[in-house]
Amino acid sequence: MIETQYIDLFNQHRDLIDSKSANVLNSQRDKAFEVFKKIGFPNRQLEDFQYSDVAGEFAPDFGVNLNRFPVKVDPYKSYKCNVPELSTNLFFLLNDGFHGAGLPEMDFPSGVFIGSLNDFAEQHTDICAKYYGKIAQIEKNGVAAFNTMFAQDGFVVYVPDNKVIEHPIQLINILTANTDYLVNRRLLIIVGKNAQVKMLACDHTVTDNKFLATQVTEIFADDDAHVEFYELEENSNQVTRLSSTFVKQGKNSTTLLNNITLNCGFTRNNYNVVLGGEHSEAQVAGVVISDKEQHVDNFVFMDHAKPHCTSTQLFKYVLQDHSKGVFCGRILVEKDAQKTQAYQTNNNLCASHDAHMYSKPQLEIYADDVKCSHGLTTGQLDEDALFYLRARGIAKADAELLLMQAFTADVLKLIHIDVLRARLEELVEKRFRGEDARCGDCAICK
Repeated sequence: MIETQYIDLFNQHRDLIDSKSANVLNSQRDKAFEVFKKIGFPNRQLEDFQYSDVAGEFAPDFGVNLNRFPVKVDPYKSYKCNVPELSTNLFFLLNDGFHGAGLPEMDFPSGVFIGSLNDFAEQHTDICAKYYGKIAQIEKNGVAAFNTMFAQDGFVVYVPDNKVIEHPIQLINILTANTDYLVNRRLLIIVGKNAQVKMLACDHTVTDNKFLATQVTEIFADDDAHVEFYELEENSNQVTRLSSTFVKQGKNSTTLLNNITLNCGFTRNNYNVVLGGEHSEAQVAGVVISDKEQHVDNFVFMDHAKPHCTSTQLFKYVLQDHSKGVFCGRILVEKDAQKTQAYQTNNNLCASHDAHMYSKPQLEIYADDVKCSHGLTTGQLDEDALFYLRARGIAKADAELLLMQAFTADVLKLIHIDVLRARLEELVEKRFRGEDARCGDCAICK
């Protein structure tokens, strides 16, 4: 059984794990361990994982850094983001540890904390204990339970009531090691009443060995809060990324989650959003561009728990070569959630006869005064549109490029940081041309 090696690892090194972590993190481990022993990793026998063998990704022997040895990289010298006028507040996670050395001075409103999860748990214990692990549904998610067992640090954004972070927060997740390596990242985003923040998280791989990265993100958007959370994956083909994002919203809050997958090995993204306050709004979107043998699976669960809420899902895949795409979008409208509006769209483009797409939209409605819909299309490039462009002297490759760019445009429009959207449009074009896609002038990224 694949789980046995990790159960033994946890039992043997529990004291070491605790000694390198804050008490708030340690307090969640026992429950997570019991859950993990009971349910283990998700496998193909589960309906929501029938096309993604997540358990099998844990079978190889990975190194882990339970001793928290520092990574000898200074990312502030090596990484130069050249997106014009992006003006982000830049932070780094090296594997699964926060890089605190050499932090530049940043001017945030009073009460704001942005930085190490461990530091936050030590300095603001009561606040951290109130939120950490409270919406990560480990009972239904074996990878989230595993992450909770082993996570020793991570990244926190804490924005108190009525505070606004003017410039976007940019978190660079860097994978680097001299052996096949397992990392467990934890992100905690707490946005108070009438507060606002925008955050961009980028994944990059430095070395050529295999990585398995688990990530659990908890996002709390209080009443009237506004949160935008963008993710950009540019990992190598040797990386398995297993990410679970949990969101809880108060009344009149708005959240936007947008994930751009430009390069990966094996990726599974889970999104669980609870619209827990009246008149809250949530958008979850994504673009996937994959080729070779890459595998990308996005699972979205939108829970309309209160009336007068609106949610939108929009995911688009462009699959080339032998790549595989999976999408499952589930909308739950609870009994008292009248006046719900929930919309789901999944459009997929198989640019190769050997690419495969599996998609399953789902609606579960227990209220009678709602507007809900889902739409699904999977096909190849429109031959009539291609002929139209070629008839006007456009070469076949350029015509295909134009059509694929147009196909992904509406997801990129949901990036509300103008300069970031412009750069990502460039990266998407480069990716379609088969070129390396990098988000900046980076000296360390493969």
